[in-house]
Amino acid sequence: MNHSFVRFLLVGVVNTLVGLGTIYLLLHGTGATYWVATFLGNTIGACVSYVLNRVFTFRSQSPVRGSILRFTAVILACYVLAYYAAIRMAVWGVHALLPEYGQAADDAAVLIGTGLYTVLNYAGQRWLVFPPEKGIGNHL
Repeated sequence: MNHSFVRFLLVGVVNTLVGLGTIYLLLHGTGATYWVATFLGNTIGACVSYVLNRVFTFRSQSPVRGSILRFTAVILACYVLAYYAAIRMAVWGVHALLPEYGQAADDAAVLIGTGLYTVLNYAGQRWLVFPPEKGIGNHL
Protein backbone atom coordinates (compact mmCIF):
# COMPACT_ATOMS: atom_id res chain seq x y z
CA MET A 1 0.00 0.00 0.00
CA ASN A 2 1.21 3.50 -0.85
CA HIS A 3 2.44 5.24 2.30
CA SER A 4 1.13 8.62 1.15
CA PHE A 5 -2.37 7.12 1.12
CA VAL A 6 -1.92 5.85 4.69
CA ARG A 7 -0.76 9.33 5.77
CA PHE A 8 -3.69 10.82 3.83
CA LEU A 9 -6.08 8.58 5.80
CA LEU A 10 -4.48 9.64 9.10
CA VAL A 11 -4.88 13.29 8.14
CA GLY A 12 -8.42 12.36 7.14
CA VAL A 13 -9.16 11.22 10.68
CA VAL A 14 -8.19 14.65 11.99
CA ASN A 15 -9.96 16.36 9.12
CA THR A 16 -13.08 14.25 9.72
CA LEU A 17 -13.17 15.12 13.40
CA VAL A 18 -12.94 18.80 12.55
CA GLY A 19 -15.08 18.91 9.38
CA LEU A 20 -17.75 16.34 10.17
CA GLY A 21 -17.99 17.58 13.75
CA THR A 22 -18.59 21.08 12.43
CA ILE A 23 -21.16 19.84 9.89
CA TYR A 24 -23.24 18.01 12.50
CA LEU A 25 -22.91 20.85 14.99
CA LEU A 26 -24.22 23.29 12.38
CA LEU A 27 -26.86 20.89 11.05
CA HIS A 28 -28.30 19.95 14.45
CA GLY A 29 -27.03 22.65 16.80
CA THR A 30 -27.86 25.72 14.76
CA GLY A 31 -30.45 24.39 12.33
CA ALA A 32 -28.29 25.27 9.33
CA THR A 33 -29.35 23.76 6.02
CA TYR A 34 -27.60 20.75 4.49
CA TRP A 35 -25.70 22.91 1.97
CA VAL A 36 -24.62 25.58 4.49
CA ALA A 37 -23.51 23.00 7.06
CA THR A 38 -21.59 20.82 4.60
CA PHE A 39 -19.97 23.81 2.88
CA LEU A 40 -18.80 25.47 6.11
CA GLY A 41 -17.71 22.19 7.70
CA ASN A 42 -15.75 21.24 4.63
CA THR A 43 -14.20 24.71 4.36
CA ILE A 44 -12.90 24.53 7.92
CA GLY A 45 -11.72 20.96 7.39
CA ALA A 46 -10.05 21.98 4.11
CA CYS A 47 -7.87 24.53 5.88
CA VAL A 48 -6.63 21.83 8.25
CA SER A 49 -6.28 19.40 5.35
CA TYR A 50 -4.16 21.70 3.19
CA VAL A 51 -1.57 22.30 5.89
CA LEU A 52 -1.35 18.67 7.05
CA ASN A 53 -1.33 17.19 3.54
CA ARG A 54 1.28 19.64 2.30
CA VAL A 55 3.62 19.06 5.23
CA PHE A 56 2.89 15.50 6.38
CA THR A 57 1.16 13.48 3.65
CA PHE A 58 2.86 14.54 0.44
CA ARG A 59 5.86 16.44 1.91
CA SER A 60 5.51 18.89 -0.92
CA GLN A 61 7.95 21.61 -1.84
CA SER A 62 5.52 23.11 -4.39
CA PRO A 63 5.09 26.87 -4.08
CA VAL A 64 2.15 27.64 -1.79
CA ARG A 65 0.57 30.07 -4.24
CA GLY A 66 0.16 27.52 -7.04
CA SER A 67 -0.67 24.58 -4.84
CA ILE A 68 -3.29 26.45 -2.83
CA LEU A 69 -5.11 27.48 -6.02
CA ARG A 70 -5.11 23.88 -7.29
CA PHE A 71 -6.09 22.65 -3.81
CA THR A 72 -9.07 25.01 -3.75
CA ALA A 73 -10.20 23.92 -7.22
CA VAL A 74 -9.90 20.22 -6.31
CA ILE A 75 -11.71 20.70 -2.98
CA LEU A 76 -14.58 22.59 -4.60
CA ALA A 77 -14.95 20.09 -7.45
CA CYS A 78 -14.86 17.14 -5.04
CA TYR A 79 -17.35 18.86 -2.73
CA VAL A 80 -19.90 19.55 -5.45
CA LEU A 81 -19.58 16.13 -7.08
CA ALA A 82 -19.56 14.10 -3.87
CA TYR A 83 -22.25 15.89 -1.89
CA TYR A 84 -24.60 16.39 -4.85
CA ALA A 85 -24.38 12.69 -5.71
CA ALA A 86 -24.77 11.80 -2.03
CA ILE A 87 -27.93 13.81 -1.45
CA ARG A 88 -29.49 12.35 -4.60
CA MET A 89 -28.60 8.78 -3.51
CA ALA A 90 -29.70 9.33 0.09
CA VAL A 91 -33.04 10.91 -0.76
CA TRP A 92 -33.78 8.11 -3.22
CA GLY A 93 -32.64 5.35 -0.83
CA VAL A 94 -34.14 6.69 2.39
CA HIS A 95 -37.39 7.72 0.70
CA ALA A 96 -37.76 4.22 -0.75
CA LEU A 97 -37.45 2.73 2.75
CA LEU A 98 -39.10 5.43 4.85
CA PRO A 99 -41.61 7.70 3.09
CA GLU A 100 -41.58 10.06 6.11
CA TYR A 101 -37.80 10.38 6.19
CA GLY A 102 -37.30 13.87 7.64
CA GLN A 103 -33.68 14.49 8.68
CA ALA A 104 -32.54 10.91 7.98
CA ALA A 105 -31.79 11.62 4.32
CA ASP A 106 -29.53 14.56 5.18
CA ASP A 107 -27.68 12.50 7.80
CA ALA A 108 -27.21 9.59 5.38
CA ALA A 109 -26.10 11.98 2.62
CA VAL A 110 -23.42 13.48 4.85
CA LEU A 111 -21.93 10.03 5.45
CA ILE A 112 -22.17 8.97 1.79
CA GLY A 113 -20.74 12.31 0.67
CA THR A 114 -17.85 12.04 3.09
CA GLY A 115 -16.82 8.68 1.62
CA LEU A 116 -17.08 9.87 -1.98
CA TYR A 117 -15.29 13.11 -1.12
CA THR A 118 -12.39 11.23 0.49
CA VAL A 119 -11.69 9.09 -2.57
CA LEU A 120 -12.04 11.94 -5.06
CA ASN A 121 -10.03 14.31 -2.88
CA TYR A 122 -7.09 11.93 -2.49
CA ALA A 123 -6.84 11.42 -6.25
CA GLY A 124 -7.03 15.15 -6.92
CA GLN A 125 -4.51 16.11 -4.27
CA ARG A 126 -2.10 13.30 -5.14
CA TRP A 127 -1.98 14.00 -8.87
CA LEU A 128 -3.03 17.63 -9.30
CA VAL A 129 -2.14 19.54 -6.12
CA PHE A 130 0.95 17.78 -4.76
CA PRO A 131 2.23 15.69 -7.69
CA PRO A 132 5.37 13.61 -7.20
CA GLU A 133 8.40 15.78 -7.82
CA LYS A 134 10.92 14.64 -10.38
CA GLY A 135 14.01 13.13 -8.79
CA ILE A 136 12.39 12.88 -5.36
CA GLY A 137 10.96 9.37 -5.66
CA ASN A 138 7.34 8.53 -5.16
CA HIS A 139 6.76 10.20 -1.78
CA LEU A 140 6.70 6.95 0.16
